Amino acid sequence: MGRKRNLSEDGGGEDEEERPMKERRVKEKQEVRESMRPSMIKNKEKRAAVHAKLKQQKKVEKRKKVKAREAAEKKALELGEEPPPKMVPRTIENTRESDETVCLPDDEELFAGNDVDEFSAVLKNERSPKILITTSRYNSTRGPAFISDLISVIPNAHYYKRGTYDLKKIVQYANEKEFTSVIVVHTNRREPDALLVIGLPDGPTAHFKLSKLMLRKDIKNHGKPTSHKPELVLTNFTTRLGHRVGRMIQSLFPQDPEFRGRRVVTFHNQRDFIFFRHHRYIFETKESKQKESKGKKSKDEKNPQERTIARLQECGPRFTLKLISLQHGTFDTKGGEYEWVHKPEMDTSRRRFFL
Repeated sequence: MGRKRNLSEDGGGEDEEERPMKERRVKEKQEVRESMRPSMIKNKEKRAAVHAKLKQQKKVEKRKKVKAREAAEKKALELGEEPPPKMVPRTIENTRESDETVCLPDDEELFAGNDVDEFSAVLKNERSPKILITTSRYNSTRGPAFISDLISVIPNAHYYKRGTYDLKKIVQYANEKEFTSVIVVHTNRREPDALLVIGLPDGPTAHFKLSKLMLRKDIKNHGKPTSHKPELVLTNFTTRLGHRVGRMIQSLFPQDPEFRGRRVVTFHNQRDFIFFRHHRYIFETKESKQKESKGKKSKDEKNPQERTIARLQECGPRFTLKLISLQHGTFDTKGGEYEWVHKPEMDTSRRRFFL
């Protein structure tokens, strides 16, 4: 007859050896679950639950960091020390790839080039800007509407119907009539989609892609601009190419703004997209009610005080530009020499900018 084996004699040692192995496997499974991204989970409900849990954990950690930072700042102020420096968030703009063509404030070569370039006569007030605006041969109803808005933005701008004239003949006519620039509004499928800006008499020619157009009549609570010369704001044109494009835009406007009109035209460059806005600023006087201290109780508890505030009112239009090419001289598709052309292979990195 066989007898039962005593676990304490034979199997006890084996169980003791297997326990740490099992614990290790459980820990490994937990680590795998924690490291697993929600997108890797196929079950929809489990995926949503894991995503919500991760989101809540991030929110709690962020709140803890903010509280710790505020406590450190408060403690430093109480001790009379300097508070810790504020953390700067990482953005695509401040982590952009290094570019050798970025303009420096002490670049003598750049300032010397500005004195002899094609825009120096207008920017030195030796010549007043005079703009000819026309359309492509096949324009639409929104093309002339956009041009009428442009004429209200750019002083001394004149609209001429294109007809069947060739663009080279229009440039020749504009030179004879002493225009300083020609702007061609190109339309496609009844929508303006490109701007061609030609500097006269010697160029250059810039081709911009036009997108996200909103006419003045489509902007809610828009203002009506006056005929005063506007102030011009150009921001974030940091490279040599951006500096040249900025000077070209600057040459379209007079250099002696009339501040009485309170008009501001802005060209803001961000990630090689040039955002255009047209505002007028308004000063308003409002009464601010100031309460007295709690200890004093009187009938006149609120003392009205007048204060002046400023606000912006958009006049329109609103659109976005993106540079496609910059060409030496006036418009010439066959024998023209290009300074810069955008190509698809340039867009290999999100942190590479050219303006």
